[in-house]
Amino acid sequence: MEAFVNFRQTLLSNWHFMRWLRLGLGSFVGYQSIMAHDPLAGFIAAFLLFQAVSNTGCGGVGGCAVPSLAKKNSTVEDVEFEEVKAEKK
Repeated sequence: MEAFVNFRQTLLSNWHFMRWLRLGLGSFVGYQSIMAHDPLAGFIAAFLLFQAVSNTGCGGVGGCAVPSLAKKNSTVEDVEFEEVKAEKK
């Protein structure tokens, strides 16, 4: 029952421009796929409609953000370098 309540809240709230755009494009492409008997366009329409209904994008929850690998208490170790010179002929 709790999953249904969460789904209903996701479906009915936070409608922004991109969500409306996905819904409109999905509906338009879906209509066109039915008229043209095109299953590939139907799949694309279903994908766009799913994104609109579930409020997700191609990147999921994190979007395109790259996770930070830096640790707060990390220490930098001293690195030794050795200079290499090419021989002259």
